[in-house]
Amino acid sequence: MKNFKITIWLAWLVLVILWNYGYPEASPFLDITVTVMLSLLNLVLIKLKKK
Repeated sequence: MKNFKITIWLAWLVLVILWNYGYPEASPFLDITVTVMLSLLNLVLIKLKKK
């Protein structure tokens, strides 16, 4: 389970970095919104794995 959490966290980090470099003109509000959405997806994936 620990390796899964690390893998999910690394995937989240890569997606956040890709978002920031892919859309540099995005507003700070949009940056935070996308980061929070990706974080929630991260939590959902971890909960689904526990079941």
